[in-house]
Amino acid sequence: MSAPRHPTLPLVAVGVTLLFWSSAFVAIRHLGPSFSPGSLSLGRLLVGSVALGVMVALRGFRVPRRRDWPGLVTIGVLWFGVYNVALNAGEHRVDAGTAAMLIQLSPVLVAVLAAVFLKERATLALGIGLVVAFAGVVLIATSTSGSGRYDPLGVVLCLVSAAAYAVSLTVQKPLVSRLSGVEVTWIACTVGVLTCLPFAGDLVHDVSGASAADIGWVVFLGLFPTAIAFSTYAYALSHMSAGNLSVTTYLVPPITVLLSWALLSEVPPAMAYVGGALCLVGVALARRKPRKHADLLAGEPERVAS
Repeated sequence: MSAPRHPTLPLVAVGVTLLFWSSAFVAIRHLGPSFSPGSLSLGRLLVGSVALGVMVALRGFRVPRRRDWPGLVTIGVLWFGVYNVALNAGEHRVDAGTAAMLIQLSPVLVAVLAAVFLKERATLALGIGLVVAFAGVVLIATSTSGSGRYDPLGVVLCLVSAAAYAVSLTVQKPLVSRLSGVEVTWIACTVGVLTCLPFAGDLVHDVSGASAADIGWVVFLGLFPTAIAFSTYAYALSHMSAGNLSVTTYLVPPITVLLSWALLSEVPPAMAYVGGALCLVGVALARRKPRKHADLLAGEPERVAS
C-alpha cells in the first residue's frame, strides 16, 4: 500500500466522514415520524446513487473484475441495505446518541473478523475487549430512554447495523486497493437501491405527505452522509488499515450527542454514557497490540499513512 501524495488528505477525509455520519444519526431521528425505515433508506440511497453516478461519469468508470462483484454486492446489500433499514428502525425506538454508541461495537467486530478472515493476530487483549464492550452494550440496553421506556428491540436493531458495518468494512478493504472509493461506493449504493426497492410504495406515500423541509433532509442524507461521506471513507480506507480507520469512529458518539442536544433537545439516559464509555474501552483493548508486535508494524506504509 503506497502512501498518499498528500499525507494529510486521508485525515481530512476521515474528519469529513465523521462529521457527516454524526449528523446522519440526528437527521434519521428527526425524520422518524415522517418516513418509515424502508422508505427513508430507499430515498436516501436513490439520491446518493444519482449523485455518485454523476461523479463516476465525470471521472471515468472502470468495469470491476469478475472476482470483485461478490464483494461489491455483499457491501451493497449489507452496508447500504440492511445497515440503513435496521438503523432507521432502531432510531424509531432509541435516541440518536444511544444509537451512535451502539454502532461503536463495530470496531470490536472488525478486529474479530480481521483475525479470522484477514489472518491478523488474535490477542488476549481482543478477548478482554470483547467482554468489556459487551458489558457496555448490556448497560446501554438496560438503560431507559428519556421517556422512561425500555426498548430492547431498538438496541438489537442497532447491533444488527453494527454487525453489517463490520462485515462490510472487512469485505471492502481489498476492493479499494483495486477500485477507487467513488466507484466502490457508487456500485454498492446502487445495489442498496435495488435491495430497498420493495419499499418504493412506502416512499411514494411518505413523500406525498412530508413537508418540503423533511424532503430536504432526505436529500441531505443522500448527498452528504451517503455520497460524500462513504466516498471519503473508502478513500481513507485505501490509505489506512481497516482496524485503525474503524477506531476513528470513536468520535462519532460525542459529536452525535452534541448535535442531538442542540437540534433535537434530546440526550441519552445517564447509564447509557457509562455503557458507551465501556464500549469504547473495550474497543481500545481489542485493537491493542503487544509491544513487540506493534514495533514490528511501525514501519508499514499503512501505519505511517494513518
